[in-house]
Amino acid sequence: MTRLVLVRREQVLKGGQPLAFLIGLVFAMLVGVVLLLISGHDPLAIYGRMVEASLGSPRAWSITLNRAVPLGLAGLAVAVAGSMGLWNIGAEGQILAGAMMAAWVARLGEGWASPLLITAMLVAAVVGGALLASGPAVARAQIGVNEIITTLMLNEVALRLLQWLIHGSWKDPESHGFPLAPMLPDEARLPGLFERAHWGVVIALGVIALFGLVASRTAWGYELRVAGSSGATARYAGISLKRKITTVLILSGGIAGLAGGIELSGNADRITEGISAGYGFAGIIVAALALLRPSGVAAVALLFGAVQVGGLSIQTMGVSSSVSTILQAFILFGAIGAGVFSRYAVRRVNNDKTSSES
Repeated sequence: MTRLVLVRREQVLKGGQPLAFLIGLVFAMLVGVVLLLISGHDPLAIYGRMVEASLGSPRAWSITLNRAVPLGLAGLAVAVAGSMGLWNIGAEGQILAGAMMAAWVARLGEGWASPLLITAMLVAAVVGGALLASGPAVARAQIGVNEIITTLMLNEVALRLLQWLIHGSWKDPESHGFPLAPMLPDEARLPGLFERAHWGVVIALGVIALFGLVASRTAWGYELRVAGSSGATARYAGISLKRKITTVLILSGGIAGLAGGIELSGNADRITEGISAGYGFAGIIVAALALLRPSGVAAVALLFGAVQVGGLSIQTMGVSSSVSTILQAFILFGAIGAGVFSRYAVRRVNNDKTSSES
């Protein structure tokens, strides 16, 4: 009698993770085919529509890039914390905090020149996200409180605070009783890049590239990797773990906050409860699939942006946009499942303890 077991490979298969991601994508599409057939739709027509809407023209690319901006920044925020073995689950709330601070500056700076107002809004957004992350950062660094719990709980705090503002002091007196914040001034809108894409795309790419450079080419990045791989080694090398934890989590929150500021200034007319749109939670998936690498974050965010834009487009064909959410989930499951085999080999073990690799 034999049984199958997983045995760790001596070396991870070269190119295993990109292959795993590709397998995950194919797996998700195959599952999607089955779901669409069951629901009575033509999978080829649906997928064709999704590709056309997300990548089929310059206008489609511009929409996809705009969608990828908050996904990429949220993914980077999670990746920054993850590079030290920390989990920032609060990117969703930090995006809201960043958007709130940016909206507050927009209210204060009405009449300012556009470059000054937009710069101030984005800086305020970074500060807002960083402030929301500072509590969990200090608690984790000083007394060891699990950052997963604290950052997750603050998502709800940020949402409730935004609801309180929109229903209270920020409520537009001309909204006819509806809980709406006032429209942003024209000076608060990011300038366009091409078609519907705005300069937030360039800013996001710059931030991702900058962190990748700093993490890989500077002493700070080296210390970050050492502290993330072994706390004992870091302490032996004289690296302050408390300072690193605090810095990394606050930086992570600031990046997520920037996503909120760009989303408000680039895509929204006013701040709403749904401005984060689940980008913070999707950023966890983006970071996981990218193996916490900035270059991978950009690529995965672009793909997820395309899937989300394509998912919205098929509603006109009578298909629920939740198809895109299902596809994203199965991309993750497929990639994780395939990724296991880049690190482990399947062996058939006999009762007499002889084995052969399958």
